[in-house]
Amino acid sequence: MMMRLTACMLMASLLLVSATPAMAQDLERQEIIVTGSRIDQDDYSDYQPAVGLRRQADFLVQQVVIRGDTRDSEEREREIRAMLLRAIERAGSAGVELAQGTYIVTRLTPQNAAELELVGDRRPDSELVSFLIKAPLAGTNVQEAQRRIAAFVEGVPEVGRAQMDTVGDPTLSIVGPDSYRDAIIAEVAADSRRQAALVGADYAIELAGLNMPVQWTRAGPGEVLLFIPYELRVVPRP
Repeated sequence: MMMRLTACMLMASLLLVSATPAMAQDLERQEIIVTGSRIDQDDYSDYQPAVGLRRQADFLVQQVVIRGDTRDSEEREREIRAMLLRAIERAGSAGVELAQGTYIVTRLTPQNAAELELVGDRRPDSELVSFLIKAPLAGTNVQEAQRRIAAFVEGVPEVGRAQMDTVGDPTLSIVGPDSYRDAIIAEVAADSRRQAALVGADYAIELAGLNMPVQWTRAGPGEVLLFIPYELRVVPRP
């Protein structure tokens, strides 16, 4: 039988990591939720240096649910899934994308929508399905992206007793964080040269840890900071 979770348990489960180690290692093209830390995935040190690459995120991401409380369980599932398909069909014309995932984000399509599980909601005869709505940030700002998502949620027609709601605050995603490694190292090298000039000719700068994987954190309303957990040491010249 399908496990039924309470709404609180569902929210907690969305914070858990589901990616395999192989997926976590191939991040030159994958889209990543910024709050899904690579540290959590791969057990790396959480030391964050002062220097990294700050850039605009690729998407604003909002978790949503479609919930239904029709008494008959088969009709309830039919209504929820029919509304989900309506949402998928309308996403492109509304300037948003539908996706799934808590760490690595994948596009939601009519073909893979059936893979989303219905879970228990607040009452024994109610269920919901959870997924993501993404609005691109290129050429716009967070406020406009939020308005686009809100208009989309409001505009998808309900099916029977099924309805769509947002859950929690939006977050950010970035595509291919590992592809920025060279740019991050260039920032670190430039900072090291500045530090070397400040400390004078009697000292040298040593860098360690640049072989570590790229990590990320949120740096502002629509920005992320990509960094490598390197160490910089000032040592006397021999």
